Amino acid sequence: MTKSLLSAKTLILSGFILSSALFSSCGDDGPDFPKPTPTENPADLITDKDKLAMIYSLSDLEGDKGRIYEMTYTVDYKLDDALNYEIDGLDRLNSFVANYLLDKDSHKGIDLSYGAGCSAFACPDSKSGNFLMGRNFDFGHFEPGTKDRIMIPVIAVHTAPAGGKKSVSFVDGQFVGYRSGFYTDHDSDLSTLMALPYLLLDGINEDGFAISVLLLDGMPTKQQKSGKKKIFTTVAMRMLLDRASTVKEAVNLLDDYNMCMRLESDTTSYHFLMADATGDFAIVEYTEPDIKKNPSKMEVLTGNDAFRYVTNFYVSPSMADTPNGSHISTHGKNRYNNLEKYLQEHNFSISSTQALEALKIVAQGPEGPEGMTGFTQWSEVFNLNKKTLTMNILREWDKQFTFSVE
Repeated sequence: MTKSLLSAKTLILSGFILSSALFSSCGDDGPDFPKPTPTENPADLITDKDKLAMIYSLSDLEGDKGRIYEMTYTVDYKLDDALNYEIDGLDRLNSFVANYLLDKDSHKGIDLSYGAGCSAFACPDSKSGNFLMGRNFDFGHFEPGTKDRIMIPVIAVHTAPAGGKKSVSFVDGQFVGYRSGFYTDHDSDLSTLMALPYLLLDGINEDGFAISVLLLDGMPTKQQKSGKKKIFTTVAMRMLLDRASTVKEAVNLLDDYNMCMRLESDTTSYHFLMADATGDFAIVEYTEPDIKKNPSKMEVLTGNDAFRYVTNFYVSPSMADTPNGSHISTHGKNRYNNLEKYLQEHNFSISSTQALEALKIVAQGPEGPEGMTGFTQWSEVFNLNKKTLTMNILREWDKQFTFSVE
């Protein structure tokens, strides 16, 4: 073991106790403040002792299964620099991480790929007076050229930026090449854990603002408004969790930037479902009826029961008659219809228990029609007033993990 790893180990306990004063989580049988999981894996691109202490504070919430981890991100992830860097895709995001978050040159990049089939909805609970958001993250990872499924680690990332809002967000570890059990496999380099704040798929902040991203088929969004900086999908989500208290604030922040959603493919774009503790909610889409062009018009859909839920086709009326719109696309249509039916049956007011039932109805396994991509990795019910969420992984409905932002 290197001297830097040894010195990092001595900082783990004190750093984690400090962070535990801000955040808490637990499994059904786990402690309120899980201890760091011991590991001897390298972090060869990191020399800073505070970064090393943070990396080696990761905890396995099931003890030793390697399926769901938690980390408090305690160093500066330089959001202002990220916004000024005009990140417009993977290459630029990799460059930012290498130049601003790592300590040594890296040839390893982030490999984001959202070829997924997710579902999400927002609803009030008339009995408690709270507002809820439900979300399934569905993604099937496979060994190249095979049908052998790669099992992923979920990573819960707590952040408390100086001058910003505390939040917890969730990352698919495979996006940086990490598989289940990566943290203690004696091989995986842990340096790219530094990129976690910019790899989120959903999350909630201390004011009860929550957001999730879902895939759309078609050309990637590319806005080119004069005088506005570029921003990438996940960087935008990071900005909103750090700086928005409400849906309206989030929409105004997004409108200040040119959204760019290009990954490695020219056949995917994304839309956002967001909601807040006041009961407001919105689906934000970037639209273009000519499917040969990059979408560039931001549309905000809110205030109507028809827009309380979303899957993987455009819900904007301007896109309805396109191949990727609500009248033609079949990507997620069954899930959308099942969500609609369930929510209508309950008059668009459901309890947390019923919210989980809705997620069960639209959860996907390898036997389903979208089995190659639509594999439910995690399911979440957000309570926007309590600033908490419960998570089930891999359709294991009898075991929940609870996270809070205090």
